[in-house]
Amino acid sequence: MADGATVAENVACVFDRITRAEQRAGRVSGSVKLVAASKTQPLSLIKEAYDAGLKVFGENYVQEAEEKISGLPGAEWHMIGKLQGNKVRKAVNLFSWIQTVDSGKRLEEVSRCAAEAGKVASVLLEVNLGAEESKAGIAPEELRALAEVSVNLRGVKVSGLMAIPPYGIDPEESRPYFIRLRNLRDTLARQIPSLELPELSMGMSGDFEEAIEEGATIVRVGTAIFGIRSWR
Repeated sequence: MADGATVAENVACVFDRITRAEQRAGRVSGSVKLVAASKTQPLSLIKEAYDAGLKVFGENYVQEAEEKISGLPGAEWHMIGKLQGNKVRKAVNLFSWIQTVDSGKRLEEVSRCAAEAGKVASVLLEVNLGAEESKAGIAPEELRALAEVSVNLRGVKVSGLMAIPPYGIDPEESRPYFIRLRNLRDTLARQIPSLELPELSMGMSGDFEEAIEEGATIVRVGTAIFGIRSWR
C-alpha cells in the first residue's frame, strides 16, 4: 500500500495483485473473492471501498457489524471474528457467510437459528493450524468429526475451511500453512464425499498473494485497503 494513497487506489492495487497472483498460479481470473476486513473502520471509508468496486466486507463483532450493515445493505457481509454463543441468532440474520465455526456446539446453534429463520447458513470451519492458544479454531485432528456433525444439520452448508497462520514477517513463512489447509480440505472432501468443499479462506494483507498461489478462494484484506487499523 502506497503512503498517501486513497482507499479507491488501494482497492485497485489489491485487485491487480490478486489478478497477477491468479495468473502466476495458472488460475482463472476472478476465481478469488476479496473480503475487505473492515473491523474498526468507519462506514465512510467502507463506502469509499464499496464505490471503488469492493462489494464484500468482513466484520469481527456482531454489534459493530449491525450498524454498518444497516448503512450499506447492498454489500455482502462475512463474519470473520470469533462467534459468541449469545450472538449466533443475530449473526445468522446479518451475515451471508460465517467463516469462523470451530465446534460442534456452535455448528448446531447456527443450524438451529438458520432453520428457524427459514434459511441455510453458509459456513466455513476454522482450523487452528499453529496450535496457538491465542487463536480460535479446531485442531486439525478433530476436523473430520466436526465436519461429520454438519452432514445431518439442515440449517448449515459447510463449504470449506478457514485459517489464520502464525504471524511471520516473511510471507513465505505462511506458505506451508496454506498448503496444509489445502491438503486438509482435500482429505476431508475424500473422507466425506457428501460435502462439497470448494472454499479456502486464507491470506491477509501481508501474505494473500502466497495464499492465492496455494489455492485460496477467499482472501481477507484489511490494512492494504484501509491503512493501519485504529485499535479500540
